[in-house]
Amino acid sequence: MSSLGPFGSGGPFEDIVRNLARLFSSPGPVNWDVAKQFAQWASTGGQPEPNVDPVARVRLEELLRVAELRVGEASGFPTASLLSLRAVTPTEWAARTLEAWKPLLERLASAAAESMTPPPGEGAAGGGLGDLPGLFGGAFGQLGGAGGPGAGAGGGQEDPMAAMFGNLPKMIGPFLFGMQSGSMVGELARRAMGQYDLPMPRPAGPELLAVPATIDGFAAEWSLPADDVRLWVCLREVAHHTVLGRPHVRERLDGLIGDYVGAFKPDTGFLEERLAGLDPTDLGSLQSALGDPASFLSEMQNDTQRRLLVPLRALLSVVTGWVDHVMDRAGRPLIDSYGPLTEALHRRRLEDHSGARAVGQMFGVELDADSVERGQRFVAGVIERAGEDVLVRLWRDPSGLPTPAEVDAPGLWLARTELELPGGS
Repeated sequence: MSSLGPFGSGGPFEDIVRNLARLFSSPGPVNWDVAKQFAQWASTGGQPEPNVDPVARVRLEELLRVAELRVGEASGFPTASLLSLRAVTPTEWAARTLEAWKPLLERLASAAAESMTPPPGEGAAGGGLGDLPGLFGGAFGQLGGAGGPGAGAGGGQEDPMAAMFGNLPKMIGPFLFGMQSGSMVGELARRAMGQYDLPMPRPAGPELLAVPATIDGFAAEWSLPADDVRLWVCLREVAHHTVLGRPHVRERLDGLIGDYVGAFKPDTGFLEERLAGLDPTDLGSLQSALGDPASFLSEMQNDTQRRLLVPLRALLSVVTGWVDHVMDRAGRPLIDSYGPLTEALHRRRLEDHSGARAVGQMFGVELDADSVERGQRFVAGVIERAGEDVLVRLWRDPSGLPTPAEVDAPGLWLARTELELPGGS
């Protein structure tokens, strides 16, 4: 009676092969099933997650009404319709954020996949990630044993592992992007208080997200009144939504971020070096091979992306400086602990955190202390020269958006907008 090989029916590796094939299959450039799984795990650390506290949810909804009114008064842009607030857990925040960023993540993955694919006719000999199957041969040989790689020539049977990984770049790319995207968003979800922890546009609509457990946990950690922190977060969310929700601002930022991620061209030699020690029998080694996502993305940034960062960072600096100014006007009279609370939250925003840094670098929206101060100087310079009321020019229409040169010279922006916007200030 002939014995079955390890990959034959009932063999010990049958389930492994079946699960790997499903894991590495994806109809698009990102494996979203993998992304969601990694996001869920990273957002909870694998621990059970309690439901949203209904008392905190109701209180946030009440404070949102206060924030809408005060931000409208302080900014000169009252909301046209009532905003709504959805209180979520970190896991739900991660899932909804993955969905909101899906177009950008797919564009990033497509750009990377295009640069990884060897030219027609070159195959593995063409260099780049077409050579990657060779990196896995030794490990797969150990898996196959007598029926593994090399056995096909003698036994007339095709090695199933070799067949499955014959087109490795197309298979592993969606998995890697799904894993990295989900891990980074999930890590960000563990600290997110609202949807604008990173100053990125969200899909159009009146709904805001808040994470009560994280908000209340921060209040307890810093011995601050919970309602003070909740109101601060509501003010910040409404202020960001006031500017990022304006169609021409959202369109401009979406375009700048899209151009940045679309210019992603991975250094295939660098990737091969990172993946050379990968053990395909240990999926955890994929994360180890890629290392810290923030440093990985920083090393992969190219000259084109660095040029595209100039207008993107300039505009985001002004958005952040404007939001901070509106927060000061609206929040200081309302929140008794506004000074120490704002300092603690600003420090939290700028501290070294791998999840936020990685996502910020991936989309080009990471703002360091110098970038934040740059935006604050611009806003202060405008007010010093022309008064607070002139700031409404920033977001009134597309001509009000400042250029990088104008961000560093507020007088230039004032002179141009005085001529271009009817009625002056």
